[in-house]
Amino acid sequence: MRILVTGGAGYVGSACLRYLLDNGHEALAYDNLVQGHPEAVPGDRFVRGDIAETDRLAATMREFSAEAVMHFAAATCVGESVEDPEYHYRNNIAGTLSLLDAMRQTGVQRLLFSSTCATYGLSPKCPMSEEAPQDPVSPYARTKLAVEWMIRDFSVAYGLGFTLLRYFNAAGASSDGQYGEDHDPENHLIPLVLQVPLGRRERILVFGNDYPTPDGTCIRDYIHVDDLAAAHKLAIEATTPTTQQVFNVGTGNGASVLEVIRACEEVVGQSISYEAVERRPGDPPALVADPAKLKSALGWEPRYPNIGATVKTAWKWHRTHPNGYASKPAPAHARH
Repeated sequence: MRILVTGGAGYVGSACLRYLLDNGHEALAYDNLVQGHPEAVPGDRFVRGDIAETDRLAATMREFSAEAVMHFAAATCVGESVEDPEYHYRNNIAGTLSLLDAMRQTGVQRLLFSSTCATYGLSPKCPMSEEAPQDPVSPYARTKLAVEWMIRDFSVAYGLGFTLLRYFNAAGASSDGQYGEDHDPENHLIPLVLQVPLGRRERILVFGNDYPTPDGTCIRDYIHVDDLAAAHKLAIEATTPTTQQVFNVGTGNGASVLEVIRACEEVVGQSISYEAVERRPGDPPALVADPAKLKSALGWEPRYPNIGATVKTAWKWHRTHPNGYASKPAPAHARH
């Protein structure tokens, strides 16, 4: 299948693109590089462009002869969405509308959308199935839910097949240590914890140690980015012009903040300083996926079901790339 990957130079998007290429598909990244890195995209598989540029997007689809789209392009920082909701609504909702228009123009009828468990809000259900109530609490999460509904409406009116993947905490790096997380600013827990042994911060802040969990800290479901990529491949292969399906993507195993710190200590072989501070508003005590539907429908199984193995891949990347992709020369491979 020939698959256009919007946001394909980002952390998860590029991992999915590389996995597609390694497993028999043709894939092309389309990314404005606001958050992405062309170094994360192999070969000549990168086109620079914004999803708001409908005509350029449609022209790229025609030139590439796209048969399906994986849609990752989005503003994703929760805190920033509170401070600047206009940017998130314009980028995530208006940008997706532009993408859907380009798909209609070019007759592309298969879409996989990168959604999030954040659409469930503070739901107490744990583990969480696809039937959990959706009540997002941040502008970022509300934009994701709005896009879900927009895709559903386009499906009914214009004959679009779709799969929505609501995934939990993406983590880890490629097993060869060549590709990993590089965010500015960084807001994912594992990279932040690993900055301590790398000498980039003195301690890690633990937001709340009085939650109703075994050790008082928040529990999250950390899914390795390669396992996410495998789920995306299976999902797009199962998406037809009449498909309408939704899956949660997670391991089903939760790890608390302190358990993540301990796992990092074991991998790096030294203690990691941390300081407990006040809770952050809106942080639920636990978010863990129920991946039963994904497993039964698509035959997906995680290769990294526990936090230790995931941290090991992350450490291999961060230790050899302390400045992210700036740690090595950038290859010249962009299409113009």
